[in-house]
This record gives sequence, structure tokens and C-alpha cells, in this order.
Amino acid sequence: MPDVGYLKRVLAVLLTALLAFTVLDAVPRADASGSLVAHGSAHQVWATGLPANAAVQLVNAAGHTVASQHATAEGGVLFRDVTPASGYRIRKIYNRQLSNKVTVHSDASTPWTTSFYNQPISSNGYQYLTTRDGTQLAISVHPPTSPADLPGLPAGTPLPNAGIPYTPPYPTLIEYSGYGTATPKGPENGIATLANLMGFAVVDVSMRGTGCSGGAFDFFEPLQNLDGYDVIETIARQPWVKGHTVGMMGISYGAISQLFTAQTRPPHLSAIAPLSTIDSVATTLFPGGILNTGFALAWAKDRVHDALPASATGGQPWAHKQIQDGDQTCKANQALHGQAVDLLAKIKANSHYIPATADPLDPITFVHKINVPVFLACQFEDEQTGGHCPALVRHFTGTTKKWFTFTNGAHVDSLDPETFNRWFDFLEIYVAHESPLVSGAVIKAAAPLIYQTALGVPGTDLMTLPPDPIQLKATYASAKSAFEKLPRVRVLFDNGAGQTPVTGLLDPQPGNPYPGYEHSFSNFPVAGTTAKSWYLTGGGKLITDGPGWGATIEKFTADPKATPRTNYTGGTGTGGLWGNQSQWAWNWTQRTYGTQVSYLTSPLKTDTTVLGAGAVYAWVRSSKPNVDFMATISEVSPDGKETYVQSGYVRGNGRALSTSTNNVLKQASTLLEPVLSMRLADVSPLPSDHFTKLPIPLYFQGHAYRAGSRIRVTISAVNGDQPIWAFANAQPTSPATVAIAHSASMPSRLVLPIVPGLSVPTARPDCGVLRNEPCRTYKAMSNRSYPAGG
Repeated sequence: MPDVGYLKRVLAVLLTALLAFTVLDAVPRADASGSLVAHGSAHQVWATGLPANAAVQLVNAAGHTVASQHATAEGGVLFRDVTPASGYRIRKIYNRQLSNKVTVHSDASTPWTTSFYNQPISSNGYQYLTTRDGTQLAISVHPPTSPADLPGLPAGTPLPNAGIPYTPPYPTLIEYSGYGTATPKGPENGIATLANLMGFAVVDVSMRGTGCSGGAFDFFEPLQNLDGYDVIETIARQPWVKGHTVGMMGISYGAISQLFTAQTRPPHLSAIAPLSTIDSVATTLFPGGILNTGFALAWAKDRVHDALPASATGGQPWAHKQIQDGDQTCKANQALHGQAVDLLAKIKANSHYIPATADPLDPITFVHKINVPVFLACQFEDEQTGGHCPALVRHFTGTTKKWFTFTNGAHVDSLDPETFNRWFDFLEIYVAHESPLVSGAVIKAAAPLIYQTALGVPGTDLMTLPPDPIQLKATYASAKSAFEKLPRVRVLFDNGAGQTPVTGLLDPQPGNPYPGYEHSFSNFPVAGTTAKSWYLTGGGKLITDGPGWGATIEKFTADPKATPRTNYTGGTGTGGLWGNQSQWAWNWTQRTYGTQVSYLTSPLKTDTTVLGAGAVYAWVRSSKPNVDFMATISEVSPDGKETYVQSGYVRGNGRALSTSTNNVLKQASTLLEPVLSMRLADVSPLPSDHFTKLPIPLYFQGHAYRAGSRIRVTISAVNGDQPIWAFANAQPTSPATVAIAHSASMPSRLVLPIVPGLSVPTARPDCGVLRNEPCRTYKAMSNRSYPAGG
């Protein structure tokens, strides 16, 4: 038997030690090794200046340990998800040294103090701006008198300015992103240069945790939004800022950040102008519930790399150069970069819809909070953010001053000449509060140079801006009045088929970003839109007079590896995806027999304009419990050419539709816009012994199918039909046999949004000129058909 007396003595010693440790835990201690300064933030506490990899604890006002972790190799530590309260301290474990007491705040936008908004910011050059929690953000200010050099031009190349003597105070724009935005050498894309030439000062801001900015990176955490608020309020107070209000502008990342920041309603924000943005994370990262390992995952991996402490092997190269050149602030700001959230792990953990995680990251859930004027432009075939941005229109209910432009095209086409004109007018009126008359002359003179060097579009003599009636208004009041009479929604059709506005000269390169024609509307979806159905039937036909009564089954082999992903294979242009590269080098491949089913309408009797979303509904059964499906819509013209229009996606076991508006798109499912549940609880294997209804939501399109053309729908496994969208983890991992039924009881069909009564030019665009709508010779592909029950 054990010695009971001995056990009692040991227990007494342990209890005494535990009591002593508890007392020590509650009593602040310090030593002579130097002060430890903590900072309270929004649900966070952070500190720098710690020993490398030091073990530390966060303790609350009662002295109890809340969390423990190690500092980075650079001596920074960050505690996340901290409950708002006062009295928190950071404690070094090895010597029990305690920091000062700090307060942890909520993520409400109201500043904890406003005194820091009075910090002086120079009107020119690279510098740092301090936010509410003490984090320093790297910024570069480009005044209009010193426009950033156009990429590819020698430093100091004179730019046309029509002799305008720009003097402060300047109308001012903020460009805010996680790229190398604040780099001292000048912005990484041409949009800041455009704004400089328009007479705006531009403040380029690098998000916390990136480049030379302090803090730790997390994808659009609330604190990033508060930083945007603080930047706006600080810059607006500077004596060189006209009217002490600022606007925001930017494309892609710099567009998305505007939506996140503007929802916080900074008092001195005058307007936002996001270009090529997203409506939700899911529609780019998980189209149809399938992980986009092409652009989206690669983009996320780049963000992980860029958030590392700047060095020769990680972080942003410009920040490493700053440190090598002696920038001690940049060096010190790397201390928390190692505390960045693991974005890839976050993506993996949220492969299904979890409202608490997804909703704060989806603009569609919060743009109703934005109360300033908005100009937004997106492309239906955007090869990066995707073609779902138009879903935002109905959610911008917080402002009556809102204008939207949509077109076919690539990611950069939100800066096409027609869209650029309206973007420019908007910024002049709602940020500069001036008529665009004078600055418009500057932009027109600079346009050929801009489009060649900044955007990679060739044809320097002819690539210019079309006439714009708003820019002819002599006064601000008349320009504003005319602009506010414009319809809210503008759709540019046949982008790439238009001609240069230079009178008497032919376009040097068909496919340059000019539309063939346009239509405008008061809202979107357009009033009067009808859902037209074409039913899948035997012989690969799409018919309009009902599904028929004879059941037919057609099969294909679903193999995501059967077709290589569509990609760029060469071509002309200097800008890659930012120029005409996407136009001429999109290698749209044909699928092999048996790896798809294809259906074709009869020649259309009249011009048919499709504008909106749409869907394919297929009754399927599968030899495998999960198959990732893609539906592609194309136009087959009478001359035997086939033009890509749009695609849609769905993961077979995630085919369940939402039964409410509490979903990723915050809208109820309709025939034209089925909304997938994307919840883990709704996952259901595809049946192998009977047919089930499979909805494939299509991304938005704006396309005129001319009379005589035929509409084609192709259903297959994913991969192969859209550039830089790829699905490396697609299901099934080995080929599956998929059967599609069509009968009166199983009406498989294509449903498209038709807007009746719209005029369409009779000239059919040449094969290959439509922006991001590649064209190839049509190849008829018969389906493998079987009788009912086969």
C-alpha cells in the first residue's frame, strides 16, 4: 500500500506552490530590463521590442491569464479576439515583467480619440501615418504638380498638363490596398497617374501588415477598415486638401478596400469609385462551392508571402529595399508581420458557408451601409474577380447617388475609354467639386500615352477618349445637373468591336476596348426582364416548346483532368492581363468526344439580348457521389464560328438551394438566380440509382445574340473554359459516368434573362474581337444517347 502520510505531505507542498504562483500571478512585477509598452486595439493587444521568440502572456485587470503565445523573431506579439475591457497587460513569462495597462475596444468605427487626426502629413513624398492603435502605415503622397512616372517611361519624361498651374489645396484621392501601393518609386499601376493628370493629389496607402506598414495582416479584418477610416480623417484635415474631404479610388484590391472602408462612414469621405471588384468572396474563391485554385488561391498565396517580414526571400521586395537603404521605421514595423493570420488555413476551414465568418468578408452583406456617392464598374468575363459583381446593384440602398457600368471584357476593362470618361466625370464632380471641362482637355491629350504605357494597349496615336457631353459643361452646377440625370446603370455591349473616336482613321488593332453600342437602365436587374427557357432534348437540341414527352438519356465522362485549363499562350501587347494579352492569347480548347454533352438551339429568328444571370437545370445521376460541374454558354454564328459568352459552376454534392435569404448572396433563389446553400449540413451525395435536379448558376452576361445565330450550352466537368480559373482539387479524382435525363417529368433546361425591345446593330462582330470572349471554329459534337432507363 502507498504511504498515505507521504502522499499528504506531497499534496500539501503542491498546494502551497500553486497558491504562491496564483498570488504572484495577481501581483504586478517588474524588473530593470527596460519598459514593456503594450497597445490596446480593436479586439487586440500588441507590443513590440520584446526578445526574439519570447514567451508572453496576456493578463486581464484581475491578473488572470487570458492567453499565451510567443513573440516573433523580430520581437513583436499580437493577441487577437480579445474581449473589450480595460486593464489588460502583457507579461513576459521568463521574468514576470508586466507592461502598462491598456484598453481593448470594440470594432465600432467611432474613434477612441481624435487628437491623432491632427498629425501633419506632407503634401509630397513617402512617409508614415499613425492610426488609432498606434500602428504606422506607409503612405506615398503624389501631388498633381508631380505626377508619378508612367511605367516604362524614363524618369522625368514630361507629361501633358496644358499649362495648368496646380496649386494647393488639391482635391485628393486615397488608394488603399495590400499590394506595394505606397512604394516610394511610384504606384504599381497607372490609375494614380491618371488621377494626378486629372489634377488630384493621390495618397497611396499600404495596409497594415504589408510592405513597410506596421501591424499584422489579416484579410479585411475590421481593424483594416478602421485604418481606412483613420487615413481618411487624417488626410482630410491636412491644409493641402481641398474642402477637407477626400474620395477613394482604385481597381481590384484597391476597389474592394473602398467598399470595406466606406461602410464605416468616415465623416470626411466624399465619394468612392471602385473598379473591377467582387460581390462576395465565395463567387471568386469558391465558384459553385468549388475551390478556385487558379487565380483565387494563387492570389491568397501571394498575400501570405507578401505579409511575411520583409527580407531577401519574403515580404514585399520594395520594403526589403527600404530597409537596406536605412529606413529604420520600415524595419521596426516588421516586428508584427510574423503574426499574420494563416490565410490558407482560413480558406480551408471555410470551404462551406459559415455566416459568422463569411458575411463580414462579403461586400454584398454591408454595402447598404455606404452613404456617399458611388461609381462602380465591372466586367462580365473578368478573369480575376469573376463576373458576379452586378449582384451588388440592388444592395446599394444607402445612397441615391450611384452609377454602375458593366461590359464584356477583362479585369482592366473598367478603365476602357467609355468607362474612364464617366469615372473621371464622377470624381471631378463629387470629389473635386469642379466641372470636368478643364481637366478633361488634359486627359484627352494624355490618353494615347496613358493607354500604351500604363495599360499596355498598343496604338498610341489612335487610342484615345471618345467625346463626352458632361466635359463640355462650363460650370460645376451644370455638369453636376447633367451627370445626375444619367441613368443609374449603363451596359456597354460588344466591347472590342467598336472603333476609335479619331475621325477618319481605322482602329489599328481590332479588339481594343471600345464598345459597339450601349444601353442604359434605371436599375438592375432590368425591369421587364423575362426568364426564357430552352429545354434539353435528344439529338443535342435546345427547344422552346416544352420538354417533350419521350424520355431520353445522354451520358458523358466527367473528368476534371481531361481538358487542360484554358490559359494564355502568347500574343501581342505589353501589359499581360493588363493589356490586350487576354484578347489575343486566350487558347479556348475543344473538348474531346464523350467528355461533355452539348445542346444547340435552332437559328434565332430575331436579335436576342441576354442581360443578367441565368441558370442551367439538369436532371443527373452519377457513378460517383461527387462531381464538379461546369456549364458554358456560347454563340454559334451562321459562318460556323463559336464565341464564348459565360460559364457557371456547381459542386454536385453541394447542389442544395438556399431556402431563405440567409445565404452568401443575401437573396432568395429564383428561376434566373438560384442561390446555393453552400452549408455543410446540406451536402448530399449524388445518387447513382435515380435522377436528381442539379442547378448550375451562371455568372452574369450582357450579350446580344444576332438573328441567325444559335445558342449553345455545354455541360462537362470543370476546367478548360475560362482563363486562369482552375480547379486542381476538383471532384471526382477519377472519371465518373454522368447521365442527364430530359423528359416532361425531368425538364432539364437552360434559362436566360431576356430583355425585350433593345435595339441591336445589324453588324455582327468579327470572330475574336469581343473582349474576353474568345472565338473558335465551331465543331459539332454529338452526345452519347441512350433510351429511357439506359
